[in-house]
Amino acid sequence: MSECTHDCSTCSANCGERKAESLLAKPHELSKIKKVIGVVSGKGGVGKSSVTSMLAVLANRAGFSTAVLDADITGPSVPKAFGITEKATASEAGIYPVQTKTGIATMSVNLLLENESDPVVWRGPVIAGCVKQFWTDVIWDQVDIMFIDMPPGTGDVPLTVFQSIPLDGIVIVTSPQELVSMIVEKAVKMAKMMNVPVLGLVENFSYFLCPNCKEKHYPYGESKVEETAERFGIPATAKLPIDPNLATACDRGEIEMFDGDWLNELFSKIC
Repeated sequence: MSECTHDCSTCSANCGERKAESLLAKPHELSKIKKVIGVVSGKGGVGKSSVTSMLAVLANRAGFSTAVLDADITGPSVPKAFGITEKATASEAGIYPVQTKTGIATMSVNLLLENESDPVVWRGPVIAGCVKQFWTDVIWDQVDIMFIDMPPGTGDVPLTVFQSIPLDGIVIVTSPQELVSMIVEKAVKMAKMMNVPVLGLVENFSYFLCPNCKEKHYPYGESKVEETAERFGIPATAKLPIDPNLATACDRGEIEMFDGDWLNELFSKIC
């Protein structure tokens, strides 16, 4: 047997000195990204992309150089929320993200498709590879905070993000019905398995504000977001109302104009 060089990458021996190979991918050589936060949900339709977009807007308003990586390849919503219609460009050096009106760098599969309504009919490994390329091939330049809009669930793509991108933490977005189910627990357990901290829990559609009495009403029952966060040791929470103005802002591509302090406290704790 030859003498051990302690270089496991070129050795086929199975010994006690062997170390697990990291699956983390390096960003583009021209990118410098300080902090990465994933926004996840146990299922679709709970407003994960809206929360991602609003957190990015808050970061931008706070003076941070901000980016959004849209990893929801089959259901990309970020370009729509920000009103982005131009396409991403590329050179021999790499792919360039598209800037929103206020200067948030974004990358989404819809910025590469000829028509934004074209379906992405790809198998899991191809989708996962595309997300990884958004990290490795895009020239993000100088970024203080990047938010990753993750696809729902615990399948191939979320796993790829957890394993390939050095996440500093995740924020879980739920609806009131999810808080009393196992869905949040699944997301928390996946993060724990990947050694990624859960920084916050957002309850969307939590309440509505009566236009007459100005009081909060909880159509799905009193909120349990604080109780759920305490159960899983999640340090920050937020409640988003049922507000047609938010939906309108996303539909019109004007999320950067949203007015509300619902996520301010959570943002200050996670960023």
